Amino acid sequence: MLIPRQKTPDLTLPLLGGGQFDLASEASERGTVICFYRGLHCPICANYLKEFEKRVADFAERGVKTIAISSDGEERTRQMAEKIEAENLRFAYDLPLSVAKDWGLYISTSRGKTSIGIEEPALFAEPGLFMVTPEQTLYYGSVQTMPFVRPHFSELVAALDFAIANSYPARGEYTGAV
Repeated sequence: MLIPRQKTPDLTLPLLGGGQFDLASEASERGTVICFYRGLHCPICANYLKEFEKRVADFAERGVKTIAISSDGEERTRQMAEKIEAENLRFAYDLPLSVAKDWGLYISTSRGKTSIGIEEPALFAEPGLFMVTPEQTLYYGSVQTMPFVRPHFSELVAALDFAIANSYPARGEYTGAV
């Protein structure tokens, strides 16, 4: 389990369009929002990523970078980026499932073709949304066992405004006896 205010696992993946995403060297004023999504096969992910794309500028105005990541390969990732008409949202691909587990993501098995007729991978990670500080510590985290009922990006932007204005620390850091 990831612990707020503690270092997150390293994350280095190829970026769609070239280059590499490396969380350890990600330069931003306030951190990075990482959205792990299920893959091209998921119509709910496509709608969710469309909303994320709409909020990239809002996060950037607050000194926060954004990225969407899945275990899909380059071609399926490109298809997802095209499907949501991404212009500003960065996409990384080829997330190893062992790394997904390090981040606390749940892993699912394929059920064949989805409602939109796209084959699910044999194994894939379920969604997760994280805000990681520039020091690579966890500020916010949400993981899910299913594709439904995800955190709203507009609420995360509003929460970020509150946190900035009030120097609000990451919560959930206590690991002692209860």
